[in-house]
Amino acid sequence: MRLTFEEIYSEIKRVFLKYGMDEERAELCARIHAEANNDGIFSHGTNRVARFASYLKEGFVDPKAVPVVEKEMGAIRIVNGNLGPGISNAIAATDMAIELALQYGIGMVGLKNTTHWMRGGAYGLYAARRGYIAVMWTNTESCMPPWGGKTCKIGNNPFVMAMPGRPEPVVLDMAMSQYAYGKLEVTRQAGKKLPFPGGFNKEGKLTDIPGEIEESLRILPMGYWKGSSFAVMLDILGAVLSDGIGASDIDRTGKGSCGRASQIFIVIDPSKILDEERMYELTGRELAHIKSSEPDEHSRGILAPGEDYAAFRMEHENKGIFVDDAVWSEIKAL
Repeated sequence: MRLTFEEIYSEIKRVFLKYGMDEERAELCARIHAEANNDGIFSHGTNRVARFASYLKEGFVDPKAVPVVEKEMGAIRIVNGNLGPGISNAIAATDMAIELALQYGIGMVGLKNTTHWMRGGAYGLYAARRGYIAVMWTNTESCMPPWGGKTCKIGNNPFVMAMPGRPEPVVLDMAMSQYAYGKLEVTRQAGKKLPFPGGFNKEGKLTDIPGEIEESLRILPMGYWKGSSFAVMLDILGAVLSDGIGASDIDRTGKGSCGRASQIFIVIDPSKILDEERMYELTGRELAHIKSSEPDEHSRGILAPGEDYAAFRMEHENKGIFVDDAVWSEIKAL
C-alpha cells in the first residue's frame, strides 16, 4: 500500500507511546523509522517497528534511560547508553560529536551499552545536513560466519560515511555482508531472488534465494575474506574505542538484536580544512568523474552513494510511501 509520511509517523508514534516511551523520544524514533521508509530502507523502517516494540515489552530496551558521559579526554567522550532506545542514544552521541568538532575540528564519541540504532545512515545524514563529515559504525551480536567458517562468530557491523553535497549529502551506509538480513527479508517478502548470490544454503552451496540464507544463517561477507576481516576490525575497534564489549560478550550477555552494542561516532568540521565552495567543487568533480564511465551491458545507471535515497523520496512524494500490507497490519494491531 501507499501511505503519507504523516500516516506512517503518527501510527508508529502511537505504538511507541503505548509501549512506554515519552512524547519526545516517541516522536524522534517514529520520525527516524518513517524517514527510513521514505528513503527506501523498508527493512529498518516499518519492518522493524514490531520487533522494537517487543524489545520494549520484554525489557531489553529501557524507554526512560538516558546516556551518561563517563569519560572526557579533549575531543573524545565515552558515553554509557544505559540500554536506552538506540535511536535517541545515537542522536545524542552525534550531537555531542558535532559539539566537539566545532571546538576541536574533530570529535569522537564512543557509545557503549546501547541498543539497536536501526538505520545507521540516519545519523550520517543528520550530521551531513548540518555541514559535517561523519564516520560511524556499530558492532553487533554474531550473525555472520567468518570467512572459512560455518557458524556465526562475527557481527554484520554496519558502517556509515557521510558528507555534505549538492543537492543532497553523499552517504555510504552498508553492512559487512553482501546483503543485510533486512534486505533478505524484503526480497523474500516480494517473492524475488537476489540479484547476485548472497550466502550459502544448508548444503554449503552459494544461493540467491533469500529464504535459504535466512534458514542457514550463512550470510556471505562482502568481498569474501575482505568483508570478513573488515567486520572483525569494526567489532574490535568498536569495543576498544568505547570501552565497551565485542560480539563474544554481546552473544553472552546481550538481549535482542544489538543489545549492549558498542558504537563509534566520529564527526569532522570540514570548514576547519577548506572553504565550503571548494569542498562542493571537489565533491562534484569526483561524482561527475564516476558517472562519466561507459555503462556496462546490464546497467540501469551509475549512482553516487546515497543517490538512490533521493530517487525514492521523489517517487514517494508523487505516489505515497510504500509500506508492505502485512507489516502495516502488524503495526496497526500493536
